[in-house]
This record gives sequence, structure tokens and C-alpha cells, in this order.
Amino acid sequence: MANWLVVGLGNPGPTYASHRHNIGYLVVEELARRAGVKFSRSLTLRAETAQTRVTAAGIGAVGAEASQVVLVKSRTFMNESGLAVAKASAYYKIKPVNLLVIHDELDLDFGQLRLKFGGGDNGHNGLKSIRQSLGTGEFPRLRFGIGRPPGRQDPAEFVLAPFPSVVAADLATEIARAADAAQCLLTDGLEAAQNQFNS
Repeated sequence: MANWLVVGLGNPGPTYASHRHNIGYLVVEELARRAGVKFSRSLTLRAETAQTRVTAAGIGAVGAEASQVVLVKSRTFMNESGLAVAKASAYYKIKPVNLLVIHDELDLDFGQLRLKFGGGDNGHNGLKSIRQSLGTGEFPRLRFGIGRPPGRQDPAEFVLAPFPSVVAADLATEIARAADAAQCLLTDGLEAAQNQFNS
């Protein structure tokens, strides 16, 4: 069975595809693209999954030392992310310490990355749902900064809006860097990834 579950948080469907809240989806889609694998939908798991392997040579590489990785995009809405994560964790026999959750973070500037283990959910409904479903918050997270809303804009409205055109050119670069950070955690461990990518 798999050694790692890498979950990108977001909301399903084309309406939400380009929203800030869907950055987790975008990062796991980049990992799947690098690995040359496609997502397939599982009604049982309430998620889309793609299976691959990772070695020091990168994601999609093979070898005796390869770790199995399942990339996951839940088909539930953000505030029910835990349902899909709990089902996938049970199905693939993954413990929380080997569950990497990638999500948007209001408290970091756009493109800033922060890898951490455990901690609170900081008002993030996806993390809150996962914590409730798993009964623990002790899992690695990759936080992708989206910045704070301008003026008095409601944060809920801000996260459910597309990235502005002024950062569109940088978005692909930052998604690639977040995918690099995820790969680094899987192959070299949390501390090495933190030293290289935490900003």
C-alpha cells in the first residue's frame, strides 16, 4: 500500500477551479503532471486520486527505494474535506504522520511557503474538518500564502475569488515551487524541506 497521502484542499467543480481557496488542488495537479499520472474519480472515497512513486530523482521515478504516493483531491466541499481524507487514509492505510495536506494560508503573503507539523487550523475550514474526522491535527502541512484581503473585504469572499491578473504570471512559478517543497518533504523529510523552502 501507499507510503504517503498528499492531499490538496479545494472545492470541486469548474466554478471554483481558479479560486485562491483551490491552491491545494493546483499543487497536487502539478505533482500529477510531473509524475505523468492522471486523476481518476472514486465514488467510494469521495475523491479523485492518482498513484505514483517518488525517489530522490523526483516524483514519478522508479527504483527499489521508491516510496508510493497517492495524490488526492477531495470531491467534497472544503468544510467537509475530512470525510474524503479519512476515507482515503483508511483505504490506503496511511497514518496521519504520512499525510501531507496542502492548503491556502491568509496569514502568509502571496507565494510564501511554510511547512509545519501539527498545530491549529487557524480558522481554515478544511483543516478543521480533517482534524475532526481524524481525531488529530498531528500531520504535516504545506501552507501556501495567498495574503490578506484588502481593506474590509470579507476573508470568505476573498478566498472564493480568482488570483488577480497582476500575480497570474508568478502563479505558475509559485505552484511549481510548492510542488518542489512537497517533493522535498517526501524524499528528504520535514526539516530539510523547512530549511530549504520556509520563507
